[in-house]
Amino acid sequence: MDTDFSALSEKVSRLADLTRQLRRENADLRLRVAALTSENTEMSQKLQLARQKVGALMTRYPATTTGEEHV
Repeated sequence: MDTDFSALSEKVSRLADLTRQLRRENADLRLRVAALTSENTEMSQKLQLARQKVGALMTRYPATTTGEEHV
């Protein structure tokens, strides 16, 4: 009976350790997700700005036709 209690106590201790480890890992992953979400938002804004700039440039210069290309 004492052996059963010791085995159970050891399993509970390992479970508690694993729970703490997983909670730390979960917190780290949440921080990483927040950082990547912020970075993604920033990159999306930069991409939108670049698209706007390219669009503005394209409206400033007329489209070239086959005989008018400059090299």
